[in-house]
Amino acid sequence: MDKKRIYLSCPTMHGDEQKFVQEAFDTNWVAPLGPNVNAFEKEMAEYVGISHASALSAGTAAIHLALRILGIGEGDVVFVPSLTFSATCNPIVYEKAVPVFIDSERDTWNMSPKALEKAFQKYPNAKAVIAVHLYGTPAKLDELLAICKEHNVPLIEDAAESLGSTYKGKHTGTFGKIGIYSFNGNKIITTSGGGMLVSGEEEITKQATFLATQARDPARHYQHSQIGFNYRMSNVTAGIGRGQLLHMEEHKALKKAIYQRYKEAFSDIPQIAMNPLNACGDANNWLSCITIAQDCKVTPDMVMDALAEENIETRPIWKPMHLQPVFADCDFIRDNEAECVSEDIFNRGLCLPSDIKNTDEDMELIIRIVRGLFA
Repeated sequence: MDKKRIYLSCPTMHGDEQKFVQEAFDTNWVAPLGPNVNAFEKEMAEYVGISHASALSAGTAAIHLALRILGIGEGDVVFVPSLTFSATCNPIVYEKAVPVFIDSERDTWNMSPKALEKAFQKYPNAKAVIAVHLYGTPAKLDELLAICKEHNVPLIEDAAESLGSTYKGKHTGTFGKIGIYSFNGNKIITTSGGGMLVSGEEEITKQATFLATQARDPARHYQHSQIGFNYRMSNVTAGIGRGQLLHMEEHKALKKAIYQRYKEAFSDIPQIAMNPLNACGDANNWLSCITIAQDCKVTPDMVMDALAEENIETRPIWKPMHLQPVFADCDFIRDNEAECVSEDIFNRGLCLPSDIKNTDEDMELIIRIVRGLFA
């Protein structure tokens, strides 16, 4: 196609990344460990304001290790939002535990505290809660944490989409017992692939690092007392992350500007609503999303098709996990039996191009096409 490709969200490199990567090559530290890994852990921990971090191969690996460290095992119930990407839920099944999906609330699109309370009434012996900060918007952390404390269960924060977002001045990913971040290629900063597990407890991150390096015991010979994983981040990709982190606040500001641009551009179209933000937080606006009124003749598919004709990438909202064939046998808890918030958001929503390299002309084109459908 001759038309310029406008992406949903793709990596933005600055050159600083290459310096750290070149240093890895110059010193021959291209193995899975090295100075970049150690420095990236330290710099990330300092950025989000937590004491300990372990650099891993993916955010999914971080969630898996979090569950393993917390002792989640066969038959254990774990509460998790339905409106999320499958990577949040798959590690529960890796450990032969049971995911129970929780509906969203409309204020932030995240896990509904009221539905979570109902879930504990039905499953009082649940072993953990995984909260997600969807599209970079902080969840209602005060309420979720209070419920977890009442039932004496740990909170794992899936902050894969929300690096840089804060709730009441504190970074998402640092509220729960364990937090996880993702550096996938479409995230606000990237290592091309990779993740990070963080915690205020040193023993947790030490255990994560141990398990991530095949659980090799500290013996002269190769000895293993536990089953481990090959989940450690490489020194090369950690170098990319170090260079990216230098531009984190710049990326966040550009993402916020994209959200505001869309919000202002569609403010006079009552059928369009932007994805909501948490008034108690500061979102990184990783992806800017819209929902379209139920009775509108324009549908999300029509918007995505019109943009696709101009070589512009969009995505549907995450399909809720309770609608996924692979999780068909799992329970789903909602606050109000008369409505399903996550399904409604999925049916009426889409993600608009949110790449920070979008020019003014790119944004004008996107907005013009969308507005034209509502004319």
